[in-house]
Amino acid sequence: MKTTRNSDIADRRTAATEAKAAQLQAYKAAQEAAAPLREAKQAERIAIAEAREARQAERRQAKLEEQNRAAAEAAEREAAAQSAARAETEAREQAEKNRITRVLEDEAARKAERDRKYAARKARQA
Repeated sequence: MKTTRNSDIADRRTAATEAKAAQLQAYKAAQEAAAPLREAKQAERIAIAEAREARQAERRQAKLEEQNRAAAEAAEREAAAQSAARAETEAREQAEKNRITRVLEDEAARKAERDRKYAARKARQA
């Protein structure tokens, strides 16, 4: 009986080894059969990834162009503001110069009128 039992174990071991070998063969056959599909899916994934990268690069480029445009507009506004401020300052300075000139002319006219009155008074006294 003991040998029968051992032979049963040996048979089971052999059957298990053969089953494992059959599973391995089936797995290898399935892998070989699925290889073209797997390669196609991989190529599709690569194409999708490349398209995604292209879209991201396009978005980055558009964003950079928008930032450059905004910076240029800001620089133009700043230059216009500086120009307007400079023009306003120059106009204020010119108005101040004109006012000073008018004050000096008025003072000179008052002085001339005073001198004329003084000369007229001296002429009447003499």
